[in-house]
Amino acid sequence: MSSQIVTTAIEIEHVVKRFGTFTAIDDLSLSVETGEIFGLLGPNGSGKTTTVNMVSGLSSPTRGEVRVMGYDLRTQTRQVRQILGTVHQETALYDELSAWRNLDFHADLFGLPGQQKKARIEKMLDLVQLSDRKDSRVSTFSGGMKRRLALARALLHDPQLIYLDEPTLGVDVQSRRALWDYILDLQKQGKTVFITTNYLEEAEALCSRIAILDHGRLVSLGPLTELKQKFGGSVVEIETGRPFQDLGGMRTMTGVKLVEQDGLLLKVTSQAGYQIVPQIINIVAQCCEIRNLTVREPNLDEVFLHLTGTALRD
Repeated sequence: MSSQIVTTAIEIEHVVKRFGTFTAIDDLSLSVETGEIFGLLGPNGSGKTTTVNMVSGLSSPTRGEVRVMGYDLRTQTRQVRQILGTVHQETALYDELSAWRNLDFHADLFGLPGQQKKARIEKMLDLVQLSDRKDSRVSTFSGGMKRRLALARALLHDPQLIYLDEPTLGVDVQSRRALWDYILDLQKQGKTVFITTNYLEEAEALCSRIAILDHGRLVSLGPLTELKQKFGGSVVEIETGRPFQDLGGMRTMTGVKLVEQDGLLLKVTSQAGYQIVPQIINIVAQCCEIRNLTVREPNLDEVFLHLTGTALRD
């Protein structure tokens, strides 16, 4: 395995996971390429946690196969854990120990030798900007500092694949941006990053490809630009002097997918791209004063709602 070049970091093939009579994952197939940041999204109960537990070796599929860096998780779990770094929602740090002692304990679990261990701990603390707090108890850390320390711990044994479950959950905006920078740097180092997140803006900022789960099934998979194109070509937002009246007529137009009105704001989602925009503007201008006009791509929130019928953070 060590001499073989592995191009697929995670391979999930026709996986089914049942708990009694309940099917949590229903015939899921997807792959994550080495060196990419891949996002797994879905509303509560969609199967995200079940999927990542199988990728982490914490659970076995009822049917199907899961391979990580070429290793079969049914028979080679130990090898997978040596090349996998994880940051779960619960950071599981030892609050009464210092940042250094937390990392020191983790390094011993992975068998890092003395001088190498010291150098790695110093490097990881410097990476997440906690060197000046290395001797402080973790109980004195903010939520953002704890997430950064958890990331440092996950990277300590230099894993090839990093799994991050809600990496910026509960942290402030400034710490979130810093964590995003660290994650993007991991990709530059050739690492593969597998993320689950409920922050759609996080997925947009980090992920080259996204899989969306709903009720245990894969409903969409691909680059963001491709997913947005599936939802619609463009979104036209028009602020009018008075409410637009002919919503029904607008909805029957060829290429129009969705028409919504909130007070004086009219939002028209089109599958026809920008070609239909002049026609939409002309119809609105015939009966209303146009005060403001925006034409844009659909955002990930709109894509997600369209695909699952559910807001991600409901």
